[in-house]
Amino acid sequence: MTSPVEHAARIRHFLIEKVCHTGGHLGPNLGVVELTLAMHRVFDPHHDILLFDTGHQAYVHKILTGRGDGFDSLRQPGGLSGYPSRAESPCDVVENSHASTALSYADGFAKAFALRGDDRRIVALVGDGALTGGMSWEALNNIAAAPERPVIIMLNDNGRSYAPTVGGLAQHLARLCDATQGNLFADLGLTYLGPVDGHDVAAVEHALRRAEAIRRPVVVHCVTRKGKGYPPAEQDDADCLHAVGVVDPETALPSSPGAATWTSVFGEEITSIGAERDDVVCVTAAMLRPCGLGEFAAAFPDRVFDVGIAEQHAVTSAAGMAFGGLHPVVTIYSTFLSRAFDQVLMDVALHRLPVTFVLDRAGITGPDGASHHGMWDASVLPIVPGLRLAAPRDATRLRDLLREAVDVTDTPTAIRYPKSAAGPDIPSLRRVGHGDVLREDPGSRVLLVAVGPLAAACLAAADELAQHGVPTTVYDPRWIAPLDPALLALARVHDVVLAVEDTTTTGALGTRIAQALTTTATAAEPPPRVAAFALPPGFLSHGPRDQILRAHGLDAAGIAATILKRLTNATGSPLPEERR
Repeated sequence: MTSPVEHAARIRHFLIEKVCHTGGHLGPNLGVVELTLAMHRVFDPHHDILLFDTGHQAYVHKILTGRGDGFDSLRQPGGLSGYPSRAESPCDVVENSHASTALSYADGFAKAFALRGDDRRIVALVGDGALTGGMSWEALNNIAAAPERPVIIMLNDNGRSYAPTVGGLAQHLARLCDATQGNLFADLGLTYLGPVDGHDVAAVEHALRRAEAIRRPVVVHCVTRKGKGYPPAEQDDADCLHAVGVVDPETALPSSPGAATWTSVFGEEITSIGAERDDVVCVTAAMLRPCGLGEFAAAFPDRVFDVGIAEQHAVTSAAGMAFGGLHPVVTIYSTFLSRAFDQVLMDVALHRLPVTFVLDRAGITGPDGASHHGMWDASVLPIVPGLRLAAPRDATRLRDLLREAVDVTDTPTAIRYPKSAAGPDIPSLRRVGHGDVLREDPGSRVLLVAVGPLAAACLAAADELAQHGVPTTVYDPRWIAPLDPALLALARVHDVVLAVEDTTTTGALGTRIAQALTTTATAAEPPPRVAAFALPPGFLSHGPRDQILRAHGLDAAGIAATILKRLTNATGSPLPEERR
């Protein structure tokens, strides 16, 4: 029979081999091998409720529930998800890929089970900085108040999220490991067990059996090392190889150097701005290096604030800094900004504060799937009164728009860009309003409003349309909210207007243009045909960014085909000549 130590070693070897080949969350899963083994030895994943927070720590759980064969397709189209997935297994009860949610789920399960007389056990493995999030403490406040509803909290204390965990909680956990008097969890009314060596399966299993027997809310404090058993990760002080692309398993280095990314361009420019302006500060929610702030932090350590996985606090803290005379730049993944929308609306915009939001991973992100696609910011943020939203088409425009944004003093601004290489610069023919005309064919009947990085696809589509005798204008609005009157005027002199963007169609730029033109249309001057050509209003699965965009027609061929279809009426006849 294989011993737990041997089993753990085999799982680690498997993870290193597979994840280095496909990409994924490597460091977190190497750190929870023994924790997950012990959890599965004590509890039944087919019966009990096993929760992982954040969900990227669930790879070992997937292996132990029969999904090891799927790791060759991890985060590939049609393959295994990088997070818990109810479609994959009944052992995945929730799909929590955003942090700090598991304890609230656990509290809800406990309340439901108490009312229904259900005897299933509830276990939440919480780590990788998830306990720095406000929701975790809202949940703890409720869990601790109900000793009759047992919940077992496995606290995976690895001292990190991406980088070392920040704040008073991290300091308190360190004191608990040193056996210092005083225990926050016990003071809240929770039973505390630990600290336990989280890489000793027997010790963790013993603690879990004790916790189960207590039949009340319990915290089992397990001390682990992120990246355990993989020297490149253990020696990586930056993020312990938290998430990797395709890398050499021997060195953990990419097989080929990558091109400059949107994130790296932002990092360079914000550092240059920081050198020129001492009022510019940066705020991040546990994503300092992933959001490109490494260079800024090295140059100006006193002017970068990592607040932990606490997006709501990040935004309102930035509002306070703006009140205090600073210009905060809040760097955040697009998908995570949705957690702080109320703070953007009521704490920043209501006061017309000069806070700049830099939204990394906007639009289709790729392998992280439905929860991480930044599909909603460009549809939701335009409803915020006064907020200005930009979408750069290339690296030069990102630098320009970032400088324009931090120069704004009377309202919030936001800049969105994807997770990808920035690509070559695209020159402008001329400036119209706040935007740039990128192409203007004589006698143009079609206006392509190219939002951000989709400008290249729009220009290629215009080349294809020219081969079909369809002259086209391609326009980059640069600032996509609020609506620029110059863009509306340009739209009025075209027969067909198509706004091409990687956001959800609901509330997209094309929808807003159509609404504005319809409102001002007259019988003598009917509005042009305007459409939002964007992503469907649903949750899209994981896969390469270019592949997902192509699947939804957001490539040159798809854009051209859509225009040609719109230029033909129901009888197959061409539309009449332009109205101009």
